[in-house]
Amino acid sequence: MIVVDENLHDQRILNAISIWYPGQVISIRKLRPASVIKDEAVPFLLRRARQPTFVTINVEDFWRKIEPSKHFCLINISLPLERIPEIPNLLQRLFRFSEFKTKRLRMGKIIRLTSARVDYYESRLEVKSLTLK
Repeated sequence: MIVVDENLHDQRILNAISIWYPGQVISIRKLRPASVIKDEAVPFLLRRARQPTFVTINVEDFWRKIEPSKHFCLINISLPLERIPEIPNLLQRLFRFSEFKTKRLRMGKIIRLTSARVDYYESRLEVKSLTLK
């Protein structure tokens, strides 16, 4: 399951991801309908879902601030707002890496993705980096 943040809740983004991703693609709003979801509530909501991969452009509030959990993967995409339509393609490229190819391999990772680079950590001690292909 891919869960997109409220700031990415655009049916065009959801549809573009759904074209190539075989699982469910939803907005975080579906995890707690009819309420405002604050950033600090996101990890709690993700733990209640079944191994979600959460996608956000809110890098400042999540990167190196969220403790990794075996229950979810969190992808921070560092892009300006006008480049949001590139997100489905960037995710697809990210998922081609052996480290992120399956849901099982993604769980427990906090990822920062740019158009050229992937940084990630599984513990707060070490950040690993890859060049995006």
